[in-house]
Amino acid sequence: MTPEAVFPVPLDQYPEMPGAGLVEILAARVLHEPFNLAASAIFALAIVHTFMAQRFRALSHDIEERHAERARAAGREPEPSVLAEILHFLGEVEVVFGLWAAALVPTISWYHGWPAAKHYVNNTVNYTEPLFVVVIMTLASTQPVLSLAEGALRRLAGLGGGGPAAWWLAILTVGPVLGSFVTEPAAMTICALLLSRQFFALGPSPRLAYATLGLLFVNVSVGGTLTHFAAPPVLMVARHWDWNMAFMAANFGWKAILGIIVANALGFLVFRKELLALRRPEGAGEIASPVPAWIVGVNLAFMAWTVVNAHYPALFVYGFLIFLGFAQATAPQQGSIDLKPSLLVGFFLAGLVIHGGLQAWWISPVLARLDAAPLFFGAMGLTAFNDNALITYLSTLVPSLGEAAKYAVVAGAVAGGGLTVIANAPNPAGQAILGKHFEDGVSPLGLLLGAVGPTLVMAAAFLLL
Repeated sequence: MTPEAVFPVPLDQYPEMPGAGLVEILAARVLHEPFNLAASAIFALAIVHTFMAQRFRALSHDIEERHAERARAAGREPEPSVLAEILHFLGEVEVVFGLWAAALVPTISWYHGWPAAKHYVNNTVNYTEPLFVVVIMTLASTQPVLSLAEGALRRLAGLGGGGPAAWWLAILTVGPVLGSFVTEPAAMTICALLLSRQFFALGPSPRLAYATLGLLFVNVSVGGTLTHFAAPPVLMVARHWDWNMAFMAANFGWKAILGIIVANALGFLVFRKELLALRRPEGAGEIASPVPAWIVGVNLAFMAWTVVNAHYPALFVYGFLIFLGFAQATAPQQGSIDLKPSLLVGFFLAGLVIHGGLQAWWISPVLARLDAAPLFFGAMGLTAFNDNALITYLSTLVPSLGEAAKYAVVAGAVAGGGLTVIANAPNPAGQAILGKHFEDGVSPLGLLLGAVGPTLVMAAAFLLL
């Protein structure tokens, strides 16, 4: 058997230990495959790096300013500081997991040889989701799609007076639920772009800004649960457990909608005074010119093609390449198509799945030892440190998981999907779009504090209803 054929070690090849405690099981798996400990240590360092990213950016800014001051004092024109640029690069959250993959791959080679490392990265890891997010995020950010979404939400916000507070409620309530039909990454992109234009551009306080970001991430995470194909953590289990659209709507969807409404209402009550005090300058936030209906229809058709073929990258990437040609031909109506944010998000997710695929050795036994209620909170907690789609996927590998446990792990995973930027696949897209509105970028602690309240509301909705 070739080295790459047995890496990573399949879960069913670890020694069975009936009656053993969790620590004993994990210790035995490390002895069986010492690389496990190295892989998880590198993954832990990458997570720590995400929490340190803001410090790298702040340090980069300080070094750049001192470098420029020294240049001006010497009578020279300031040039970019190499050290500052490197630190700024290290402070980009979207590149963190990709950077640490550069440490992971040599480590695989050290333990198992280059053929195993090459086979794992190229043949074992599935990059369909990162590719899909790049394409759908780009399509959803085009001016025709935004024009359609903004027009619909404008009418809804008009029922509340059309002010920033009405826009805030409309986007955070309706936008995430659209994720059940256009997929969560597309919903995140649309909501984030509209919030940037209609809310964040007005300069809310940091406390309200983080509360809004937390609401957005949590709402999008649960907003895709009305169907079985739109939310990545649901998609991972739907085929294995025969969950269809009717099942999702009856067991998750209505609870998610109620939770979104309650969380938004509570957020509005807490920040009512500031929300109502926000004022938009005359003419700000308006679309420059209407987009012809036929162009909107073509863009939506490309989105539909991408969603329908979400599991077939050759097909949706092919469609995307054709779209780029169409976008060039209709450039005045498409607006500026900036591929950098979507490519960075795709890089983030690709790095995450490379690392995440090597964490099953400890996550699977943790999930297997929990009853329904502890499993809910365990999945919610693990989601803060892993993509929630990985958590639910690993639950499909746990034999004889009961129906209550299946519900608990998925409900916990989607409820906790807003706690960190790595908790849910669409979150990096939201951060990439809205990060410019936060001084020195989005703080992981600020996001966590902003998301705790909505997360508890969603937990109550899924556990008590």
